[in-house]
Amino acid sequence: MCGRYSASRPPDLMAETYAATVVDEPPPPSWNVAPTDPCSVVVERGEGRELRTLKWGLIPSWAEDDRIASKLINARAETVASKPAFRSALVKRRCLVPADGWYEWRDKRPHFISRPEPIAFAGLYERRGETRTFTIVTTSAARDIAYLHDRMPVVLPPSVWDAWLDPAHDDVEALVGLLVPQAGCTAYEVSKAVSNVRSNGPQLLDPAPADEATLF
Repeated sequence: MCGRYSASRPPDLMAETYAATVVDEPPPPSWNVAPTDPCSVVVERGEGRELRTLKWGLIPSWAEDDRIASKLINARAETVASKPAFRSALVKRRCLVPADGWYEWRDKRPHFISRPEPIAFAGLYERRGETRTFTIVTTSAARDIAYLHDRMPVVLPPSVWDAWLDPAHDDVEALVGLLVPQAGCTAYEVSKAVSNVRSNGPQLLDPAPADEATLF
């Protein structure tokens, strides 16, 4: 599962990193992105990549109640091609979700997980009226972080960004084949302050104080 992440880079840097044009008013940097928050995502609709602002928590076009979004913040890679909420978006509406890294909790203690290169989560998006939303695809955890949680967001390497975003790419088997764990992550314990969704700021990425940290 991925229920909280950090996305602190300014929009001009994100646009440069992901070769995208900023289209919407971007949300402010956040070190504690939570479900329902507006977030920057990268989409490709045939005329180049765009950096757009969508809300986290997918609302399918057929949904009768917006509250379904809280149940659809993640899509499992193993079932994304068959679940009614996701299968159409997998074929037609894929996106990249820029991030610095994400948080996982073990024994109620938060840890920040990151990689040395820019992170792009595999995402799917929908538009229902004027509401635009997205979900983050998850897969089984890579061995180096499985001690924290058995799931992780799908981190797409730059070599497959084009394939994932290409709106003409509709080979479901090939797309699902991209949704695999990525090793090479690093993790460390951070302050319990991140557990409060109202907490924000770069200090949330600092290692946990000595009186909070535990050894595994």
